[in-house]
Order: sequence, then C-alpha cells, then structure tokens
Amino acid sequence: MSDFAFPPPATPSVAVAAADERFPVHRIYCVGLNYADHIREMGADPEAPPLFFMKPADALVANGAAIPYPPATTNFHYEIELVVAIGRGGRDVSVENALGHVFGYAAGNDLTRRDLQHAAKKRGEPWDTAKGFDCSAPVAAIRPAAQGHLSRGRIWLTVNGERRQESDVSTMVWDVPHIIAALSRLYELRPGDLIFTGTPSGVGPLKPGDRLEGGIEGLEVLRNRIGPAQPA
Repeated sequence: MSDFAFPPPATPSVAVAAADERFPVHRIYCVGLNYADHIREMGADPEAPPLFFMKPADALVANGAAIPYPPATTNFHYEIELVVAIGRGGRDVSVENALGHVFGYAAGNDLTRRDLQHAAKKRGEPWDTAKGFDCSAPVAAIRPAAQGHLSRGRIWLTVNGERRQESDVSTMVWDVPHIIAALSRLYELRPGDLIFTGTPSGVGPLKPGDRLEGGIEGLEVLRNRIGPAQPA
C-alpha cells in the first residue's frame, strides 16, 4: 500500500435519521431553477432543460451547526431544497427505474453568494464561486426511502421566525425521477451522491446572527445560525 504525502481528509458524510450509520458523500449535484415561481423570480426561461451545477462534498454543514458568513459577498442568500441521496449508481438511468437508485431524502439549503452569481451570469461564466464555497451545503438527516418516496409535501423556510419561502415539492418542474434520469446521462451516478433539487420563490439575503429553520413535510427540520463574517 502506498503512503500518502499527508493524512487524507475524512470522508464527508450526512446523518441518517434514527440510525447510528452515516451516509458517506461522493459528490453534490444541484439543479437550478426548478420551481416555476422561482424561475419567474430570477427572470429565467421556464422551458429550459434542467440546469446542473456542483458543490464540493466538503461544503457540507451539519444540522444545528453555525455557518460562517462567507467572504467576498455582500448578498448572501438562502435556498431551501429537497435533497435526494443516491444509494445505487448507474448511467443512462430510465425515468421508470430512477427511484430504485434513491437511498433517501433530506432537507438542504443551497447557500449562494448572489452578487457573484449575478456577475458570473452577465459574463457568461460558471457559478463555482457563487455556489461551491466553504460551508455552502447544510443538510439535515436523511430519511431512508424504505419509509416511502417523496413526490409531494410542504417545503418552507423561516429566518428569525419569519416565513420567507413556502411551496410544495409537487410543483417542481422536473420531478425526482426525471432529474435522476437527466443527470445520469451527463455523469455516472454513484452511491453517496447527493442531488439538491431546486428552490421555490422567496430567496433573500442573510446577515450574521440570523437563525434559519427550513424543512419538507415528513423530513427532519434543518436549523442553522449564520455566524460572524469570515476574514477576507
């Protein structure tokens, strides 16, 4: 066995509801613009195919943990989302077979440096710095799909107790089977992948000290607080 130049980092992971085991994370995929009201809110094309981007696996934040206000932004936004955990990999997965690849479901928050995203859009550049920064992917415990698949249910988020987002998962433009099928034509899905499935309207800014609570009916509620700004 080869030695490493330095100890490799621990595998990022997410809690599994009512279990001692954890879900090891391979990649984090995200779907942009997947609720009609948010598509209108962002001035985007409602007829466009799914838009995918990625976050690094080590951007995960545990439920209940503080999230440092990130550097290089003055417009830091929340986006509550249904997260799909993949338990069986594959390529070119059919819509009909897609749910057989799901390990479970969780609530997540696709945190975004909105000012950097707007600037990237104007220049036709990728969204990496806007979406894939440190501590940008809080995720609550995963509820195994053995307890039932999730195709509908209230999705909501509050900031300091004030309701900011509310919709239903059933109003997603691309449902979970179609997301998995489309993504598997671009990448080989592997056990440990997470898919953030998009956010409803009502996204908005955060500041240090804000308390976030968000959830999806039937899943663990995601709670985090925004900590002090990180040094530039």
